[in-house]
Amino acid sequence: MKTIFRNKKISGLLSVLPATTVKFEDEINNYTFPPKQTLRLQKVMGYKQHAIVKKTTATSDLCLVGLEYILQKGWLKKEEIGGIVVACSYPDHFIPPVSNIIHGKLELSEDVYCVDMSQGCVGFLMALTQGLMLLDHIKDKKIIVISADVLSKKISRQDRNSYPLVGDAAGIAVLENSEEENAIFTIIRNNGSMSDALTIPAGGSRMPCNEETAKLIDRDNDGNLRSLDNLAMNGSDVFTFVQTKVPPMVEEVLEYAGVTKEDIAYYLFHQPNKFMLKKLAEKIGVPYEKVPMNVVEEFGNSSGACIPVCATFNIADILKSENYKYCLSAFGSGLTWEAMVMEIGKLDFCEMLVSNC
Repeated sequence: MKTIFRNKKISGLLSVLPATTVKFEDEINNYTFPPKQTLRLQKVMGYKQHAIVKKTTATSDLCLVGLEYILQKGWLKKEEIGGIVVACSYPDHFIPPVSNIIHGKLELSEDVYCVDMSQGCVGFLMALTQGLMLLDHIKDKKIIVISADVLSKKISRQDRNSYPLVGDAAGIAVLENSEEENAIFTIIRNNGSMSDALTIPAGGSRMPCNEETAKLIDRDNDGNLRSLDNLAMNGSDVFTFVQTKVPPMVEEVLEYAGVTKEDIAYYLFHQPNKFMLKKLAEKIGVPYEKVPMNVVEEFGNSSGACIPVCATFNIADILKSENYKYCLSAFGSGLTWEAMVMEIGKLDFCEMLVSNC
């Protein structure tokens, strides 16, 4: 899919982080590897700490903390909400959808359109795309776009490949139609033949959870213990996918938008880890300082919420005061990858909120 959205904008941005932060060094004894070997990963991958929810916290809890904060601040009124789009890969329940749970808790109008999308790392951009399309049909209302996950609950604490980098968070954007002429350039692509590169094998209708799927074993003979109930990632396949598919798409979306690399103020990318982002910046040919890459070391990889977390943590003041062109790109489960070029700025709000979740 390749398209242009016109006269639409992001008017507010909020990220919500859990209060509990765990240091990388405090977890090195979780793994079957010698501590010295594990600590070497810290330098390569940029691991430092990650923010993780409480055992009792569900995905909707982070979303509601953020939305209630926005409403309390007066940045948005309930009657202005025309739709809620939620992207997540680990919802509260199979049924009902997270968007409907949020709708009910906030006691919104029955006219509000609610939809969930089963998306991981590309969740924010996919939900943003869906929200932009909805604006053509809910012209006088605003769309709430949310990407949230609590994937720390679905990754084995004895899986050194995945657990050190995972973080929990919610990213919330308010979308509305704009009176000013503008254009948002978007490209989305999928390769379902590689969908098993990032998967949680058990828990769905194909393989319901049971005692056997819960057993922790070394499934790849690499020293990492996980069950079939846990997320499994083929790191080499994902790395190759990112390095081969994302740079050409970024080049393509820049050309589609009629801008140069220098015209872009910042490249706000999904945050897999610092190593991959450095390689990605080099491959695209943009300086490191234009590609914020400190999210994993501070908060962990929060799946689809990474881009809002990255923006609110690194450039909140700029987004509230100035209007610049940005390139947004995300890539992950599906496998799916997307890139956008858009102007963002002079936001009504742009904050990072730490909750008690």
